[in-house]
Amino acid sequence: MTLTQSPIREVINRQRQFFASGQTKEIEFRLSQLKRLKQAILDSKEAVMAAVKADLNKPDLEAYATEIGVVREIDYAIKNLKDWVKPKKVPTSLDQFPSSAYIYPEPLGVVLIIGPWNYPFQLMISPLVGAIAAGNCAVLKPSEIAANTSRVVTQLIQKTFEPEYIAIVEGDAKTAQELLAEKFDHIFFTGGTKIGQIVMEAAAKNLTPVTLELGGKSPCIVDAEINLQHTARRIVWGKFINSGQTCIAPDYLLVDRTIKKDLLAEITNCISEFYGEDPAKSPDYGRIINERQFDRLAGFLNNGEIVAGGQTNRDDRYIAPTVLDQVPWDAAVMEDEIFGPILPVLEYSNLDEAITKINERPKPLALYIFSKNEAKQDKVLRETSSGGVCINDTVMQVGVSELPFGGVGNSGMGSYHGKASFDTFSHQKSVLKKSFLMDLKWRYAPYAGKLDLIKKIIG
Repeated sequence: MTLTQSPIREVINRQRQFFASGQTKEIEFRLSQLKRLKQAILDSKEAVMAAVKADLNKPDLEAYATEIGVVREIDYAIKNLKDWVKPKKVPTSLDQFPSSAYIYPEPLGVVLIIGPWNYPFQLMISPLVGAIAAGNCAVLKPSEIAANTSRVVTQLIQKTFEPEYIAIVEGDAKTAQELLAEKFDHIFFTGGTKIGQIVMEAAAKNLTPVTLELGGKSPCIVDAEINLQHTARRIVWGKFINSGQTCIAPDYLLVDRTIKKDLLAEITNCISEFYGEDPAKSPDYGRIINERQFDRLAGFLNNGEIVAGGQTNRDDRYIAPTVLDQVPWDAAVMEDEIFGPILPVLEYSNLDEAITKINERPKPLALYIFSKNEAKQDKVLRETSSGGVCINDTVMQVGVSELPFGGVGNSGMGSYHGKASFDTFSHQKSVLKKSFLMDLKWRYAPYAGKLDLIKKIIG
């Protein structure tokens, strides 16, 4: 359904009233809601998989692992929540004696979560897990571009939660703008950098803090000291899962020129191994979300020499897994995040050259390096900046709950997953407790004769 500005405000006001009741702060309430969410997902898993199939032609294995797999985050939150909510005691200095100090995590209030279309179920539900665990009320806005999944998510949320606790609003960009015009206690947005700027600008008018999970051109450095077959296989999987429509997919390869020929041959072999001679007929290869994205991506196919793939079918929204060689740095395909099944390959002569090229561009969400050489691994870690790094693999870093996931610079701000999700939707409230047992007079006027003592205390 699409709500007008007035009903949206009514939903938010009802949520504020419910939050004020204190019910969402109760640990058992949070745990029970997480369990309800998990069961609702398990009960709806066939509908979810059918929806992402309709939207993206996502293979069943990919759909289950990357969409239904969000239940693992719920399990992790349920397992750890009682530890997360405990106040953390911190030391105090001598001048505070006698005292004790604590950090209390408390919920923010009413939060807005805006989801993307590429993993339309997981990336809507995953931040919701953090919002619930932290004790908030939430308004969800799924992407209208993945219309089938949006409908399923809406049905799931409406069946599982009362709207004064968790509400969901379907609609287009106009609806999103109406939501952003309201005052929330936090906004969590997943999507492109340009829309992220719009979200941040709107949030600034209400001084609303934001978490922006964006993207960028995630580079993949391939050193000469590698296991060639493992490297090619992991790159092909990470690049072409979900037809390349993954925010942390390797966007382009930077390959040591001495192994480029062999690597390209192995990558071509892996594409055939994964998807057959005609990936259009493969049950394991997805489709582009819509014609607009298809046209954008198809325009990149003449930006280099096609080594593999290149076939397209607009009616089917199909672009073959494609590898481009001889790509100049100033080509259109190298300007913005590709977000599709096109892999440009560039080369370097030494690692310093590769690092310089990466650092000339905005900081990416992910950076990959394939190398057996630990000194080179350390050099890349030390001399580059990115939201996260994965060494000798691609995309798999997102599956480690203990690792915060988020960007830096143009690739986003803030992080989530595991405890980071709980922290994102919590305020860390500082509390100092003083005792009445004694009251040392060193800080009170008159100050005569006390300066030397203060100098000793401060140092």
